[in-house]
Amino acid sequence: MKTLVSSMLALVLAAGAAQAQDAWPKRTITLVVPYGAGGYTDLIGRMTASYLEKELGKSVVVENRAGGGGIVGTGAVSRSAPDGYTFCVCSVGAISVVPFAQGQKVGYDPVKDLIPVSILSTISQAVVVKKSLPINSMADLVAHAKANPGKLNYGSSGLAGLTHYAVELFQSRTGTKMNHIPYKTGAQGVLAIVSGEVDFAFANMTDALPQIEAGTVRTLAVTSLGRSPYFPDLPSVHESISPGFVVETWNGLMAPAKTPEPIIRRMSEALMKMAEDVEVKKAMIKAGANTVKTTPDQYAKQIQDEIAQWKPLLAEIAGTKQQ
Repeated sequence: MKTLVSSMLALVLAAGAAQAQDAWPKRTITLVVPYGAGGYTDLIGRMTASYLEKELGKSVVVENRAGGGGIVGTGAVSRSAPDGYTFCVCSVGAISVVPFAQGQKVGYDPVKDLIPVSILSTISQAVVVKKSLPINSMADLVAHAKANPGKLNYGSSGLAGLTHYAVELFQSRTGTKMNHIPYKTGAQGVLAIVSGEVDFAFANMTDALPQIEAGTVRTLAVTSLGRSPYFPDLPSVHESISPGFVVETWNGLMAPAKTPEPIIRRMSEALMKMAEDVEVKKAMIKAGANTVKTTPDQYAKQIQDEIAQWKPLLAEIAGTKQQ
């Protein structure tokens, strides 16, 4: 009898939980942006919040929790209640790169403590160089760097950021050596090319676009696997000099581990629709980004592939520093 009662109670509780999930959302949803207000990730977060409010019929707010290059806010979400009311507008750096750098203690496991829902947008990098240099292609860049080892300087958006590690990966693949000059923002790194402080950069497209359009820098390639819709005549680094080289910045929605699968599925469906929304696509293009349509499994697979690409490089960098 006790066994029968226990079984019936379990069924009642399970049914109640299922009904609660079916009714989701019942209250305000928070999207945590792990960066300050006004930046690119904040823009994507607010764009997503606005769309989800209409799609889900409940208030969706953005909470900026900046610090540690995205680590603080991402970690906070990983420790949040898995009830479907807190999500992270995560970035590639805080998920696939920084947690695997030697000596980094981020306080969360990006694979075990968070569930991928959907990538929201991607931005490729553009390889831009100082116009006074005799460099007109990626092959020229490699040849010039090998003929002048340690003499080319490149700018980035900061130490250990993706625009830094992209060049480190490129050097590892091509056997070249250049000097890193970090700046506070990616835009400053590109302006440093214009002023002559540095020679080149692998810059986020959003940071590079103003100078590319103004003609103040020379653009050699993009770092996406295929060509950019903004500059279809530009080759990718992959096709021009280094097969398999792919570096893209993405923002994606992730939830705390153990968030119920029906909630993940419902949010994924909403974001699939968002990726097809005409107004969202226009806003993304204006920001220099691309909308992306991915399932949770596809998103998880991309993270695993990125970790596999970055871990050997991070170990190599760590080994070089210890020598």
